[in-house]
Amino acid sequence: MNYWLMKSEPDVYSIADLKRDRTSLWDGVRNYQARNYLREMSHGDLAFFYHSNTRFPGIVGLMRIVETGINDPTQFDLHSEYYDAKSTLDAPRWQTVIVEFIEAFPSLISLDLLKQTFSADRLLLVKKGNRLSVMPISEDVAKKMLAMREYQHDKIE
Repeated sequence: MNYWLMKSEPDVYSIADLKRDRTSLWDGVRNYQARNYLREMSHGDLAFFYHSNTRFPGIVGLMRIVETGINDPTQFDLHSEYYDAKSTLDAPRWQTVIVEFIEAFPSLISLDLLKQTFSADRLLLVKKGNRLSVMPISEDVAKKMLAMREYQHDKIE
C-alpha cells in the first residue's frame, strides 16, 4: 500500500462533502506531475485529505483510493473550467481516481505543525514553492501523521 496527500479547497470540495458523498471522482487536476502521481495510485492506497487555500490549511481526514485509471471527464467538457482542447477521446491527457471517505480527523493537522515536524526532504508539502495538489507520502511520514491526528487540538472549521 502507498500513501498520498491530495489537496482541495474546502469551498470547492471539503472533507464534509466527501463524508456526505462517501465516494468522489477526484477531477480537475491540471498539473502533469500531479497527474503522474494519480496514474501511480493503486486500489487500496490511502490518501490524506488536505484543505488548501484557506485561513487554516492542513490535513483534515483520510480517504482510500477505490478506482484508478479513469479519464477525467472534465477535460472533454466545453463548459468546465478544466476543459482541455488538446485532449481527445482517442488521446486523453488527464487521468484521475475515485476516492472513498474513511474518516474526518477530530482536529486539523495544521501546515504550521507539519512544517515544524517534517523537513522538506521528508514531506514535499512543506518544501518552499511546492504547489502540487497530489503528492506521495512515505510510509514512515504517513504513520507519524496518523498518530498526530490523535493529539491535535485545533478543531476543524
